[in-house]
Amino acid sequence: MELRTALVVGTGLIGTSAALALRKRGVRVLLADRDQAAVRLARELGAGEDWNPGEQLAGEVDLAIIAVPPAHVASELLELQRMNAARFYTDVASVKAEPLHRATQLGCDLTSYVASHPLAGREKSGPGAARADLFLGRPWALCPTEEADAEAKATVLRLIELCGANAVEVSASEHDRAVAVVSHAPHVAASAVAARLADATDVALGLAGQGVRDVTRIAGSDPSLWLGILSGNASPVAEVLEAVAADLADAASALRALAEGDGTATNDITQLLKRGVVGHDRIPGKHGGPASSYAVVQVVIGDRPGQLARLFRVCDEVGVNVEDVRLEHAPGLPLGIAELSVQPDAVSTLAEGLRERGWEVP
Repeated sequence: MELRTALVVGTGLIGTSAALALRKRGVRVLLADRDQAAVRLARELGAGEDWNPGEQLAGEVDLAIIAVPPAHVASELLELQRMNAARFYTDVASVKAEPLHRATQLGCDLTSYVASHPLAGREKSGPGAARADLFLGRPWALCPTEEADAEAKATVLRLIELCGANAVEVSASEHDRAVAVVSHAPHVAASAVAARLADATDVALGLAGQGVRDVTRIAGSDPSLWLGILSGNASPVAEVLEAVAADLADAASALRALAEGDGTATNDITQLLKRGVVGHDRIPGKHGGPASSYAVVQVVIGDRPGQLARLFRVCDEVGVNVEDVRLEHAPGLPLGIAELSVQPDAVSTLAEGLRERGWEVP
């Protein structure tokens, strides 16, 4: 199915990123948003051109991509279909069952509509945070109903392909239960941990390391955006949080017992930590495949322009592929540690190459 023209309604992070990705693949993109400042910025970033409904010919737009909060998806779909804005329609909201239910209630045409959701994002929001490569290699859920036309589904699959994502077909209810486990509940959990820092002492914050940054990174996202997401998937998220809360309550009780001298309480804590390791190891690795065990090469790196470029140039020169990278800054010092994840058999080659070129490898 050819996708020549797309209409993006909602120029936030996801909508603008999809527009940028489509533009790179030669698709004509029309932009619409009730926030004129947002659509203007998206346009200036090269995401597309303004949509003028009165000037569009019937059938000119192949696909309308509805990138609005979950609570507004159905009403936006109905309005667009009444205008005959496009041949087919999808949305990219992170909740699927409730918008679909609402669309049915409103009498939307479900033959031309296929719900979808790219599993990609950033802790930043708005068109200024958008990237054309946001979806590369990421799963993109596809939730067609029985009424959906085969050509509508093929068009949405083409969208996913053009954005570089991997299509995963699931039912709307299965999707919502899944994202409750892997996205929505983790966000609430991260927020709960980050909330403890609001009243933390300066001493505690001065001791903060990479661990607490990793756990709380997603807690910096827009609360109003997340309220809409959580409200649309309330029951599945509540079930996951209740299970997490039970584990935490058991851990707290065990720690209280341990503090009072009950050495047998360590078993309960150990079991939770072991279950955590098992769960962590089940997270897919690069390109969605099985998780791989990489070795880490640590390098002292100065906080100056061009240092990362120099570091990666060495990796290229010695022929070592960097599977992942993370930076840990040294408090109060103009330097930090770059942790390069590589294949175990490449550690000595990379470490030796770095040392030969003057890098400090602990």
